[in-house]
Order: sequence, then C-alpha cells, then structure tokens
Amino acid sequence: MSEVAARHEAEGLGEIRLVFASSGVLARQIANGAPADLFVSANTRWMDWLVARGLIDGSPAPLFGNRLVVIQPVDARETLALDDSLPARLGDGRLAIGDPAHVPAGIYAKEALESLRLWRQLEHSAVFLPNVRAALLLVERGEAAAGIVYASDAAISGKVRVAATFPPESHAPIVYPAGIVADARTDGARAFRRYLRWPEAQVVFRRHGFAVDCRGPGC
Repeated sequence: MSEVAARHEAEGLGEIRLVFASSGVLARQIANGAPADLFVSANTRWMDWLVARGLIDGSPAPLFGNRLVVIQPVDARETLALDDSLPARLGDGRLAIGDPAHVPAGIYAKEALESLRLWRQLEHSAVFLPNVRAALLLVERGEAAAGIVYASDAAISGKVRVAATFPPESHAPIVYPAGIVADARTDGARAFRRYLRWPEAQVVFRRHGFAVDCRGPGC
C-alpha cells in the first residue's frame, strides 16, 4: 500500500496519508470518530460492521484476495503439515496467530483449524497477537515454532518458510474490501480507490503475494 501510495503521489494525483493497524482496531477508531476517508479492511466482517452503523458511503469494492499459510523459521528442522501430525510436531512450541477476537488473520486461522479438526489440539499452544505482522515477527525471531499468516506476509520475509497452505474451502474467502467513509472530507478517497484497482497498482499487489484480477502489462 505504501508503494502504491508513493506512485500515486509521484504521478501528481495527490498525497495519501496511510494509517496501519488491524482491521478491528481501525473500524473501532472510525466508529469513534477518528478522521478517515477510505477504509481498506483485511476481511469483510469489519467492513460490514461499519456498513451496519451507517459509517460507509455506498457499497464497498473488493480490491484483491489472499491465501492463509503456516510458516516456520527458515532453519527449522521439523517439517510441518496440515494433518493430525501437526500438534505432535509442534510439541511444546508455540503457534503464533492473530487474536481471533478481532484480528482477521486470527479469525481465518481459527476457522480453518476448526474446519480441519485441529483447533482443540492446538488452542493451548496458540499465542494470540494484536496483528498478523506480530505473528510473523515472533516466528522470525524463533520465539514461536510456527505461525499462521497471509501468503503476502510470508512473501516479504527471508527468515521464514511456508510449511503448508490452507485449503481455500477451510475458511471464508480472504477478500480485502475498500469502503468510502461516510462524510469523507475529499473526493480524493474515491479517486484513490479507483487507482487501487488499476492494472498498474494491482501489479504491485500481485508482486507482494496478493491474489488480484489483473489484466495489463506486467500482470
């Protein structure tokens, strides 16, 4: 998002001020009156939460998607798999995930593990974190034996490896919608949302591990 915003500014289309946090934190801040013009959520639930409160103008637009993966330190000796062997292979090691109470990556992780009938065996090993990047960092440092993050998070790190990818049917589709906040202060929010869907912008997201419907040079 930072790279796309920088391109937007370099092309003379206007400066974008970015604020990063988990979707739940951002949604609550918007609901409490924090100044915002465009909300990009890591899942549809928090967007729907704002829509239900009349805080999104019009219909949110899907931007791109993602995949959910299990990661482990790049030098880990044990190979992990998404089957009944996973709890034993983790042993006393910790499993880093976003907090399922409000972090979308954690919500997806719990849903996927429940679908695979692994949640009960792994819940005691799970460390709930405030956002998905914190889960990635814990695995990078070797302070967790494994973590569940987005494929796009795993793609940015040379300190972890992807052990397994969750089947798409094991969790709700991972979709990133963008909604115009009600009473947005500028028409620039709508223009930037359109820009995020241009092929030039989607090439960037694809390179960073996101799933996009991209048609054009570089796709």
